[in-house]
Amino acid sequence: MGRWSFSSKQEADYLKKVEMWWLKKYGYLNGWKSGGIEWKSGFSDEKSSIGIEVCTIENYIRFFYTQTEQNGEKKNFDYKVQLTTTPCNYGGVRYWFICPLVKNGQPCHRRVGVLYKAGDYFGCRHCYDLTYSSKNENRRYKSYPLFFWLKSWKKIEELEEKIKRPYYRGKPTRTQRRLEKIENRMIPYLDLVKKDGL
Repeated sequence: MGRWSFSSKQEADYLKKVEMWWLKKYGYLNGWKSGGIEWKSGFSDEKSSIGIEVCTIENYIRFFYTQTEQNGEKKNFDYKVQLTTTPCNYGGVRYWFICPLVKNGQPCHRRVGVLYKAGDYFGCRHCYDLTYSSKNENRRYKSYPLFFWLKSWKKIEELEEKIKRPYYRGKPTRTQRRLEKIENRMIPYLDLVKKDGL
């Protein structure tokens, strides 16, 4: 692949992304499967999509999509990103993407669970120097009970979507423990939030 330039920080929260847990949930990590991913803009009904092909026999994911440039020109992309695995504590393996980007002349090859589209190609947040909206929020809002409550609920909903099995051998899984920790942190704010009418 070619080289890409990297500018001021973008927020990862609002970018198109491909997540490994999503591929697992929809059966893409069991041999070979092709399909697609569709995104809907949070500000309009506009949709965008890409085609994907995943092969865990040869350990790759293939992306193919058409991108419309600002001048109206259409560019076609078709490339593969390598996959790798690490063993899980309870057997089986966990899959990862190997970032395909080149930064400052050096291939990244970082092992990551999410790839973002902040340029022409999908790559890791480190190469694209991405930040998260939560890090950019003014500190005074972080101390505001209603704001904290709403942010916590959003995180809980995201975790609940990822949980396939909350308990394993009678013990909560790591994701379930994270969810319970957030719920426990919300308890002291309950009375304050009720006063705000939530």
